[in-house]
Amino acid sequence: MNTTTFHSFELPPELEAREPPELTVGRRDAVRMLVSIGTRQPRHTTARDLASWLRAGDLIVVNTSATVPAALDASTPAGDAVVVHLSTELPTGIHLVEVRQPQPDGTTAPDPHNRTGTVLSLAGGGAVTLLGRMPGSVRLWVATIDLPDPLLAYLCRYGRPIRYRYVPESWPIDAYTNAFATEPGSAEMPSAGRVVTPDVITDLVAHGIVVAPITLHTGVASLEAHETPYPERYRLPVATARLVNATHAAGGAVVAVGTTVVRALETVADGDGMVHPGEGWTELVVTPERGVRVVDGLLTGWHEPEASHLQMLGAVASPATLDLAYTEALTAGYRWHEFGDVHLILPDRPEHP
Repeated sequence: MNTTTFHSFELPPELEAREPPELTVGRRDAVRMLVSIGTRQPRHTTARDLASWLRAGDLIVVNTSATVPAALDASTPAGDAVVVHLSTELPTGIHLVEVRQPQPDGTTAPDPHNRTGTVLSLAGGGAVTLLGRMPGSVRLWVATIDLPDPLLAYLCRYGRPIRYRYVPESWPIDAYTNAFATEPGSAEMPSAGRVVTPDVITDLVAHGIVVAPITLHTGVASLEAHETPYPERYRLPVATARLVNATHAAGGAVVAVGTTVVRALETVADGDGMVHPGEGWTELVVTPERGVRVVDGLLTGWHEPEASHLQMLGAVASPATLDLAYTEALTAGYRWHEFGDVHLILPDRPEHP
């Protein structure tokens, strides 16, 4: 590591998780978990022990959005093969997509050759028409999609899970589905929830920790720091809003499972930190300057250098806390990406061991 800052470091290739941990350590919740509590020295444990770091009366909030098989084979007007990643359907009914080039190893790479007006042909008579670049993005296009079937049915028939160069093999959609996922809609897995297995949930409840749902359908998640986060569709139920407010009123901590949950909760929070139920499209960008009004803790994966999600982490924890955590994770060989290890960020409370 050439620097000790959490937003700028070199990620060794050997720390990129290449396959589901069920194949290497036997269980999803057996992955390593680094625990950051204020500026204390980080602690090493596993995700299976999540409940032991919380206390009765705390609230865990999970994202129930399920991953869809959003990668589709397509062809250009010249007959060249490409892969289209369907990212997000916008409120106007048009979509954000990324067009990528197939690689010999079965993965894909960014395709720089697209032009406004290009029509890409899909299987079964479908088509994607590129309308123009998404403002503020170097990868995403605004597009219309014409399909012979409803979108979800078409994806289930012709699509496959999105994967990148660090995952050399294809895995079924089940490998990208969280235990509590109930509503299909995310282009990429809300991966922090992967470690929250039924056994972990049972343990949380047994310790008096409540688990509550929100839904936020996420698009392609690997945005870089200079790219503008795009609108995402969310829903926060009445019961969850009441639980969040009651938890804070009783002195408990609200812990988000993943950055998607942070975005949803902070979207529906007022200036006094009260959460209100609602649904719609959020364009909120959570930054250190804005801070957080609702979220006290965060269970998240390890984010790539210069990734936009690091800005959100900086709203939840101090730079000193994050610098210490990322230095420790790199030194100790923690693994990155959706099949990797996790990071639990908690407020400094006297009852913590």
